[in-house]
Amino acid sequence: MLRPRIIPSLLVHDNGLVKTVNFKNPKYVGDPINAVKIFNEKEVDELAVFDIDASVQGNEPNYALIEKLANQSRMPLCYGGGVKTVEQAQKIFGLGIEKIALSSAVIQNPSLITEIANRVGSQSVIVVIDVKKKLLGGYEVYIHNGKKATGVNPVKFAEEAQRLGAGEIIINSIDQDGVMKGYDMNLIDKMVENLTIPVTVLGGAGTLQDIKKVIDKHKIIGVAAGSLFVFKGVYKAVLINYPNKEEKEKLYS
Repeated sequence: MLRPRIIPSLLVHDNGLVKTVNFKNPKYVGDPINAVKIFNEKEVDELAVFDIDASVQGNEPNYALIEKLANQSRMPLCYGGGVKTVEQAQKIFGLGIEKIALSSAVIQNPSLITEIANRVGSQSVIVVIDVKKKLLGGYEVYIHNGKKATGVNPVKFAEEAQRLGAGEIIINSIDQDGVMKGYDMNLIDKMVENLTIPVTVLGGAGTLQDIKKVIDKHKIIGVAAGSLFVFKGVYKAVLINYPNKEEKEKLYS
């Protein structure tokens, strides 16, 4: 039976694992390879790793790091950051990554979704949409780590990405990122009701109850979190964690 996926989201900056708040002020929290090893032991459903430097700086994906991550990971692994061509995507898949996350490049060149999906299959092509609320209501897509507004409507772009061959949408709330006060349920509702492909939500989880709230409403969905799985307690001590089998059953029930 299909179940929701609970997905740790890791950010890589200067080859280190970091956590941000509202996409700003990256705080170093450890070594990404070590984090992958710990998540292996915790038998996570899936792991997402995003290089937050590559697209902003115009860099190639860090293939050496990607290979290390893939070699260590015993779970499905999604990688995003700096992918702008079919050739780059194929090289990353050749290193052992199961899914590639595309963001800035496909906002600027949507046809890249189709080009990569035709080569590797839609199920492996994930489109990440970073979203911020507009002052007068509604939402807008941002690129380059939330630094550049695009004027693009996220729901309409998600529908377009689906039409072009994306196999999954990750909707990431910039406003909720690192705040740990819950997901933007209104944004999630709008996405889920307009799409038929899988949706994963990111940005805002502070407790397992925040995850349960999304699962209770939308059932088969991906629920990703960063801070929740790398911090512990009110003082945000760095501690890699993940719900055990009993905790996960409670989230599903």
